[in-house]
This record gives sequence, structure tokens and C-alpha cells, in this order.
Amino acid sequence: MSNSVFSVISRFVEEYRSSTPNKLKMIDAYLLYILLTGVFQFLYCVLVGTFPFNSFLSGFISCVGSFILAVCLRIQINPQNKRDFLTVSPERAFADFLFAHTVLHLVVVNFVG
Repeated sequence: MSNSVFSVISRFVEEYRSSTPNKLKMIDAYLLYILLTGVFQFLYCVLVGTFPFNSFLSGFISCVGSFILAVCLRIQINPQNKRDFLTVSPERAFADFLFAHTVLHLVVVNFVG
């Protein structure tokens, strides 16, 4: 059983490396970074405590919101989804991502106090 799981994972990695464009790989790396940041923030909250609770919430909401915005960007830029986003160019999708990120972080900074 472990051999079949290993072969599935190795085939997934091989397909990902060979068929995924570099732009999507960069977004995936950013998504992994945001995910790990959110996990570390949550673990820190569990292990150390939540004294400045607004700070924890702001950081965690920032991670979740950034993750969601990056996933939306990845979906819009993916060439396989071109027929679903005919009117949205990759440049427009990135500009929307930057605008939404700015609004998100303005709200997060305002929430910290």
C-alpha cells in the first residue's frame, strides 16, 4: 500500500513540475508561505497565549484573506481556465489582486488599533 501511495505522490510531483507554468508555481510558493505563516501564528497562539488578541486576529485574518486572494488570482491566471475568464487578462487579474490586498491590509491595520 505504501508503495502505491509513493508512486501516486511521485507521479503528481512529476506532472506538476512538467506541466505547470512558472507563474503558477510562484503563486503556489506564495500560497505555501501564507499557509505556513498562518499555522505558525495559530501554534504560537495555542502554546504561548492570546494576550493581545486583536493582534492575533489581525495576523490570522491577514493570512486567511491573503490566501483567498492568491487562490482567486491563481484561478484567473491558470491557462486551463481561460474560457471561464475571457474578459480578464492576467494583468487585470494581478491589478485586482493588488487592489484587494491593499484594502484587506488597510482593514487589518485598522483592526489592530
